Formats: sequence, structure tokens, C-alpha cells
Amino acid sequence: MAAALALVFVPPGIAPLPAGRYSGSAGGFCYQESAQLGAATRNRWVRWSTSGDTVELVEESLDVNLLNNAVRLRIQGCPLLPGGVHLCEVQSHLVVLLVTAQTVHRLLLPHPARLYRSELITESQVQSVFTDISKIHIRDPSNYYVIPSVPGLAPNSVASAAWLSSDGEALFALPSASGGIFVLKLPPPDAPGSVSMVELKQSSVVQRFLTGWMPTAIRGDGGPSDVPVSLSVHCLDHDAFLFALCQDHKLRMWSYKDQMCLMVADLLEFMPVSRDLRLAAGTGHRLRLAFSQSLGLYLAVYMHAPKRGQFCVFQLVSTESNRYSLDHISSLFSSQETLVDFALTSAEIWALWHNEESQTVVKYINFEQNVAGQWNQVFVQPLPEEEVTVRQDQDPRETYLEYIFMPGRFTNAAIQKALQIFSQGSERHMDLTWDELRKEVTSAVENEFQGSVTEYECSPEEFWQLQVEFWSKFYACCLQYQEALSRPLALHLNPYTSMVCLLKKGSMSFLVPCSLVDHLYLLSNEHLLTEDDAAIFEDLEMSRDVVCLVQCLRLIGESISMEMAFIMEMACSRLQPPEKAAEQILEDLIANDTENVMEDIHSKLQEIRNPIHAIGLLIREMDYETDADMERAPHRALHMSLSQLFGSSTAAHVVCGGVAKICTVRFLLCRDLLILQQLLLRLGDPMVLGGGQLFQSQQDLLHRTSPLLLSYFLIRWASQCLASVVPVDTLESNLQHLSVLELADTTALTLHKLVSGPQTIVELFFQEVARKHIISRLFLQPNTSLAETSLNWPHLITSIVADFLPLLWPSNPSFLFPECLMGNCQYTQLQEYIRLLQPWCHVNMGSCCFMMGRCYLVMGEGHKVRPSLISFLWFGV
Repeated sequence: MAAALALVFVPPGIAPLPAGRYSGSAGGFCYQESAQLGAATRNRWVRWSTSGDTVELVEESLDVNLLNNAVRLRIQGCPLLPGGVHLCEVQSHLVVLLVTAQTVHRLLLPHPARLYRSELITESQVQSVFTDISKIHIRDPSNYYVIPSVPGLAPNSVASAAWLSSDGEALFALPSASGGIFVLKLPPPDAPGSVSMVELKQSSVVQRFLTGWMPTAIRGDGGPSDVPVSLSVHCLDHDAFLFALCQDHKLRMWSYKDQMCLMVADLLEFMPVSRDLRLAAGTGHRLRLAFSQSLGLYLAVYMHAPKRGQFCVFQLVSTESNRYSLDHISSLFSSQETLVDFALTSAEIWALWHNEESQTVVKYINFEQNVAGQWNQVFVQPLPEEEVTVRQDQDPRETYLEYIFMPGRFTNAAIQKALQIFSQGSERHMDLTWDELRKEVTSAVENEFQGSVTEYECSPEEFWQLQVEFWSKFYACCLQYQEALSRPLALHLNPYTSMVCLLKKGSMSFLVPCSLVDHLYLLSNEHLLTEDDAAIFEDLEMSRDVVCLVQCLRLIGESISMEMAFIMEMACSRLQPPEKAAEQILEDLIANDTENVMEDIHSKLQEIRNPIHAIGLLIREMDYETDADMERAPHRALHMSLSQLFGSSTAAHVVCGGVAKICTVRFLLCRDLLILQQLLLRLGDPMVLGGGQLFQSQQDLLHRTSPLLLSYFLIRWASQCLASVVPVDTLESNLQHLSVLELADTTALTLHKLVSGPQTIVELFFQEVARKHIISRLFLQPNTSLAETSLNWPHLITSIVADFLPLLWPSNPSFLFPECLMGNCQYTQLQEYIRLLQPWCHVNMGSCCFMMGRCYLVMGEGHKVRPSLISFLWFGV
């Protein structure tokens, strides 16, 4: 993402408030047609975050790279209310409505459908809606208003809601200091008029009639009991329903047009209540709405109580005489400590918490189908390791640099912040590319280190130790800022595509569906024990066998030390047999088994009815080898509406990040499976292995698991290997040379310009070659399983990853990945790829030898070409 455009507005005549008055917040907005294949707003959304008196808005796209897509607006002296950013969409504009502690603001931006000459976007990069924001009249008095001191904002509530009327007026609903709600109305931007205000507040008589007498103790210092702590709005054609969840634990529904309270519901009726809870102000309650054309309006309320919380889901029901009531759908309990945010659909609740250890916890539940009330676990990306292990034979600088700059481990922002602190703020390192940042980090740490070393002479051992200390100090800074910046502030759920994201300060991460194998391996033991076996496979006995097998693998994985794990990593890297490494790790496990883990594993193995069958099934689930060279089939030209689908750098990062995550998990799973198979062979238990014939089957499975592990190791390596920046003229010359060779896919290669952020060779392959093959296969082939009119994120991302892995799978006939590397001058990376591949993969051997010869020529190692050419001719390719 490019640097955000910075704008500052100082509202006149306002006494500035401290910027730290409120905590930071975040949120997102999705265009109504973001799921439509033919729309300009397809796969496009806006995310925002607030900090003090500053709001940052970023427009994102999975299809195209957006130019000038970020803006940072500071409203000096006016801290933004948490959640005080509201976006609305009309035919010609995207409207941003902002609420601060002292003012309300309106920003009019062009709608994406009006930005371009055609609704179909065929370019790879286009202008964002924020491109001309500096021309927007932020200081125009008709687009902002100072909140009046009477009634004034309630001091103990940060709730707000904002929407556009059918006439284009901007309306802001805010909690009143005198109780109830007041609504400010800004006239349409193109029509003269003045700002008006109405109060939505029940009279004392009506209040008692609707809700009963209210104990004065509930007020305390919190002011009136009907102050809303959470506000939401549901817009109709010529009205708006305002829902106010108040600190007296009651939900009130207002008609803005009629200025009438249509419903009051006591939510304590739906939860176990103590006297203390009834008398306490409900300041921690939250409210969310979800609307479905077919099912109507759903409401979800989070009722906060000390050390526990409860979600209540309702459906709004219309009764006679313009009255409404709530139909209670479900109550869901949770013991998580701190709810950060939650999102609602017409079927699910997604929730984000911080637990007692300040770790991020994300779960979701289908509130209609899940009778047991069991939440589904989301596996959140863990923070990097607290310490980096540097062996005596390793260079500390190279080890730390490799670890810190491993793609996906630290964000650019976290490293820049750490660099600024480490350099004691002497320089500002802003908006550096990945390579520039690496050079600056190296220079900063080496300068600090050299300044210390010159003071006295030291031995090589002391020199090495000092290097570790200085790099460890810088790494600790990186870790500190990575933790702060990666802490999610909110959930973003697109109701049209079902995409769910975690929003952080300055970045976001995507939630993607987890495959069955990864789900079982990652699931904690307590959840694995309660897993519905019948949901895994149709055969209940086989399901139980697989669950027991995975529990054995988990026991092995949890017992493996870093030193043991390193044995397998080195074996794969040094082209040594993984079976031997697994045997060595097993011996170490047995020798250091102080907690009787082997006994637990043996006991668990006794529960498996057919271990050979279960292992074979697990292997089949992880194998992407195909018999036919389907990827070589000429893909049809993509329709214009599909030509840019998932074509942005963001999409490549998400898809390839998903592939890297799968390969990382499955490498560990295969490692543990190899160790378990070595244990089975060592046990030689007829009760487990079932005799000589099955013993031979076990040997066969062992030799099937080994190439599976090596395949995932290779793709994981490629997912972490950065692509080199290549000048355009070098690419042109390379393509001319390759065209003479008449390689099948050379004509499909295009001149590629790297983005400023780090790009892996897998991302390069996805953007250059694989994406078109995958989209063509998913959408243009007969009997396609994907709808041709709308997009569903869980289905689409799962299908894309499932089609991408066979294109990367080393033992498949397709050779598109190495060809792409050669076509894009990634010769150093191609050499390493073939080195890791050749000893064990016997597919495309002639092509590998030819490409290695090409690498030698380009890299100036012509003396090595002859052996490769001899092999190439021998294989007759």
C-alpha cells in the first residue's frame, strides 16, 4: 500500500480535547454489489481505523491494484468516538460520516461505478475513490457541524449511528446527556438549508408505563438510565428504525420519522439475573443488526456480566397498531474475558475476544443449528517466536535477517517502528521498500555493534556473542511492535460474499476455511474429543480411527523439541532421507521420554481398529498428485468480467498465504506421521499391524509419506522465497531468447513489474500464470460448480487454493511453475528449486536438466552445462 495522503482540519472556535480520550477503533464497509461478477465494486471494500483525533481510510480490492487508496484525516483537537466512522452508498457517491467528541462531518466521494468509463474494469490498476479527496471541501460549513452543548453528548457513552435519508440528508444519532437520543440532520449537500435537531426521549409517564419503575440506584454517576450504550440503525424507504441498547438493560426501538418509541424489551428476562446485575449499569452491552431479504431483520445483543457474557439473538416481528416485538431465536453463553467485537449474519455470530493472557481468540457459531451451543474454533496466526535460536556455526546477522524478513512474519510497519526506536529516533524510516528496509536494519544494528566492539579487543567467541546480543535487542523491538500492531481491533464481515476479516491498526488479515485434515491436526485436544465423529466420514468407525490417529500425531508433535524439529528440517534441506531423520527423532523421543508419552501413544494406538487404513486415508487426503496433465489444456480466453478476478497483489498475498499455511501445517503433520510409522514398525505388534502382509503395507505407506513430506517442504520453501526485482529490459531480452526455444507457455508470459512490498516466487507464479488457469477452470469449464452471477468467499477461496496446489505439486506433469520462474529471470531461485527436487522426484526429469543447463549459462557457469545437456539428451525430451 502506498503512503496515505495526510489531511488536517482545525474546526474553528473549538477548545481542543486530549487525543487519548478514547481507545482506538476500526471497522469496514462493503459495497452492496461487491458479490456481483459484473459490478465495478466487485470484491471491493473500505476499511478504517481511528486513533485519537485521526482517522485512516483505506480502499481495498481483490481484483485490481488501487492507486492513491489511503487517506489519513486529522480533525485537530476532536477525538473520534470509537466506532464513529459510518459509510453510506448512494448511486453517485460514497459518503463518509464521522462523529467526534465535539463535531460531526460529511465527506462526499465519487462512487466507483461513476469513476470509470465502463462498469467492467479490465486494467490491472485503477484509481481509488480517495484519489481526489484533497479537492473535497472538508472545511465547507455545510459538511460539518459542532455538536450543541445542550443537550450535549452523554459523558459515559461512545455510541453513535449515522445514515442518509432518501432525500440525501445526513443524520447522526447520538446519546444525550439528559437521557435518550438526539439526532442531528445536515441538509443535502446540493440544497440550501440549516442543521436541525430532534430528541427521541420518552416522557416520564410513558417511561413508567412502558418499562415499569426504574430503581434510581442504577443511575449512580452514569446519568439517566435510558442513555444508550450501543446504537444501530435499519433504513427503510422513507423512515429509519433506531435501536438503542441502554444502560438499564433495555432495548428500545424508535421510528425516526414519527419520533415514536415502537418497542421496549427488558433483556434481563433472557438471562440468569442476580440483584447486583439488575442494579448495575449495563455499560458493556453491544448490539448488532443483520438484514435478509427473505428472512427479515435479526438482532444480536451481547449482555455483559462480570466474568461471563451472553449473546441473545432475536428476530423483529411486526404486530398490530405499528407495534413490534422480538422473537427469541437463541441464547449463547461464553466465558471469555473481554469481548472486543462481534458480527452477525442471519445464521451465524462471529466473535473476537482477548483472553486473560491478552491473546486473540476468534470463534463462530451457527445459532440456529447448533443446539449444544458449541462454538467453532478459528486458528489465529500466532506471534513470532520470542527468541531466535542461533547455532555456533551460524552467522548471527544472516540468521536474524532471514528470520525477521521471512515473508508474512513481521509487517513492514512493525520493522520500521523498531528501527526508529533502535536508532533512538534520530531518523524517520517511512515508506521504505522491503529491500531498502533490510539494508537500513543491517546498517543500524551493525553501526551500534561496531561502536561497541572498537572499545576493546575480543575473541571470536566474544565477537559472536556480542553480535547475538545486539541482534537480539533489535529483534525484541520488532516483536514488541508486531504484537501491538497485530492485535485485532474489530471484525469485518461482508454480508454479500460472507468474507470475514480481522482489522488491525494499519493492516488486516483474512479468515479462510480450514480443510478437514488441518482442522483435526490443529484442533485442541479438548475440542478434538468432543468433535462430531459422524461429520468427518460417513463410516463412523473410520472417523473414530482417524481422530485417534490424529491424537497420536498431536502427542508426538507436542513432544518434539526445537533440536529434534531441526533434524528433519536439515534432512530435507540437505537431501537426506526423511525416513532416517524420523527414526533418529523417534530414538531421541524414547530416550527423553520422562512423561510416558510413548506409553500414551501405544495406548491410543490400541483404540484404532485399522491403523493401516486410517493412515492411508490421511495420506490420500493430503496428496495432490494427478494422473493427467489437465493444466496443459489450453484455457479459453477469459470473459472481460473475469479477466481481473483475484488479480490484485492483495488477492495473490491471501491465496499464496493460504497455500503457505497449509504446507506449513502438513509438513509438520507428515513429519509426525513418519515418526509414528517408524514407531509402528519398531513395535511390530501383531495386534496393531495385523501380521506380515499388513507389515508390508506399512512399509509401502512409509515410502508414500516421505515424498508427501518433501512436496510440502518444497512448496513451503517456495512460499517463503522472495522473487528478485528484474529490470524490464532484462525481462524483454529473456523472453526473446525463450521464444526461440518455442516453449509452450512462453507466449503467456507478460512483462512483470514487482510491487514495493515483498513478493514470493509463488505469488509471482499465481499472478503471472496460475490465476488465469484457475479462473478459467472454475468458471468457464462445463458443469462448473461456482455460480456465474455472484461470489461466495468461503467457496471461492477454497476452490482457488484447491486448484492452485496441483499446479505447484512437484510430481504432477505440469511444469508451469519452473517455466514461470525461467520466464521471469528467477534463475537463482530456479536452481535451488531443482536442487531440492531432483533426488526424489522422477517426473519432468529431462525438463529439470534442461532448465538447470539454462541456469548455468545465464549465471556464468557454462562449464557446468555439459553434464546437464548429456542427461537432457539421454532422457530424450
